[in-house]
Amino acid sequence: MRHKYLLFLSVSLATLWFAGCSNEDLEPTGITIKEETEEETETDTTYTIPSYVDDYAAMASWNDRSDWNLANVHDPSVVYDGEYYYMYGTNASYGNAHDGHGHFHGRRSKDLVDWSYIGASMSETPAWVKDTLNNMRARVDLDPIVNPVFGHWAPVVRKVGNVYRMYYSIVVDNLIGNGLPFSQDNFDNTWTERAFIGMMETSDLSQNSWEDKGMVVCSVSDRGTDWQRSSTNDWSGYFKYNAIDPSYVITPEGEHWLFYGSWHSGIAAVQMDSGTGLPLHTFDSTDESTWGTHIYTRTQGSRWQGSEGPEVIYNAETGYYYLFLAYDGLDVPYNTRVCRAENVTGPYKGYNGSSVTNGGDVYPILTHPYKFDNHSGWVGFAHNAMFMNEESGDWLYASQARLPANTGGNAYSNAIMMGHVRLVRWTEDGWPVVMPERYTAVPEQAIGEDELAGDWEQITLRYEYGTQQTSLALSLSADGKATGAMTGDWSFDETQQILTIGSTQLCVEREVDWEASPRVLTLVFAGLNSYGESIWGKKVQ
Repeated sequence: MRHKYLLFLSVSLATLWFAGCSNEDLEPTGITIKEETEEETETDTTYTIPSYVDDYAAMASWNDRSDWNLANVHDPSVVYDGEYYYMYGTNASYGNAHDGHGHFHGRRSKDLVDWSYIGASMSETPAWVKDTLNNMRARVDLDPIVNPVFGHWAPVVRKVGNVYRMYYSIVVDNLIGNGLPFSQDNFDNTWTERAFIGMMETSDLSQNSWEDKGMVVCSVSDRGTDWQRSSTNDWSGYFKYNAIDPSYVITPEGEHWLFYGSWHSGIAAVQMDSGTGLPLHTFDSTDESTWGTHIYTRTQGSRWQGSEGPEVIYNAETGYYYLFLAYDGLDVPYNTRVCRAENVTGPYKGYNGSSVTNGGDVYPILTHPYKFDNHSGWVGFAHNAMFMNEESGDWLYASQARLPANTGGNAYSNAIMMGHVRLVRWTEDGWPVVMPERYTAVPEQAIGEDELAGDWEQITLRYEYGTQQTSLALSLSADGKATGAMTGDWSFDETQQILTIGSTQLCVEREVDWEASPRVLTLVFAGLNSYGESIWGKKVQ
């Protein structure tokens, strides 16, 4: 339910240079807002178009962390504490800036636009990870690994009662057979070791002090001691479920469920004890009945799934559970899909109504590598969090996106990971769509039909592996005709903020044109075509 209020806007445009300039070169564009309250008093506030740069290579180092905003964000999870939104993510960073400074780095914001870095939530890898790993190795007559190589990935944070719980992933990048760090030189024709999901709690996010509660689940195999791998090009997967990428949902009936998994055999869900935050039924890596309910696989019978990063939410307005997934490799082709179910454990169904539990590509496509004019565009755009704006009731999407390789002549620019927060709207039949521009808290103001006439850029997010979808010209004439990328009659429902072109319905919002120089306010739309491909549009004149 969008928060509506009466606005009287006066807009003054100042000089705002392109995003590649330094902060010192920027002069903000301001919108002065007078808000009329029920008591008929007026409050003056000022809206400023964000000026932080997309290419943050010049300020990516650890010493510049106070200026990062949403730079160096990867696999984010967002939670609200009543004053701030807190965001935590994977350790990945441009130039490995996070290395040596703890794990699961956090930041916070009051407005979802300006974010302040607050530090790591874990100072060092908990001792239980190495101990548990080596106890499991001892049970199958393998030597202990003295110095495991750990990776710290993809946490999810949820408020449960009066505490906040972070479920986190720790992977072990050592070979099962000889215990050496994985490399081509060390390869001994075995797979790499298991991953673990642990949990820690805090009652006060502002203190960034967490108490670790130990293991929740770990990677599990149905192949006994057959951990042989024919070559490093063999992707058949020793572990059935990979214990990374947790997500957490509480049902309206009060059940708690942890979703986890990536690639391998897909996604599983384990019911949790709300009091302890641990599995309701004891997890046993040797007992398949405790590994969870199978939820989703992309390709039946394969352990090379090309899907990961499950995020599960329940939308009370539609009555569905939604499973969001990241498809393909994270560097360039990453794209976001969604399916839904009436029950928390499924069956989850795609846009065409078919179950995807035992195999099938998921549609709709919500994000995909793309490029509007006047900007490099974005790739590696997935592994999302979903959360609510507690003031407006809107859902929001957050993920990383990467710059394409060689942006600005930088051979390593594909490692530049910017956090994106975007508004989500819901179609008439209950599917989410993600807006084509980032959220900037643009003040709400009624959109009139006459504002839509003019020139637009339009992108259809068709699935094309590793390729950026580019924009086409679209024109909406004042007499209700659409030409160019879409054709037919157009009309606008001002109450619902829905633009209809032919038979296609598109959700319209005010956002910032991030690609313009200077950045300016504009109108955007997002919707779905009959195939479940997102249609994005941005007004340019």
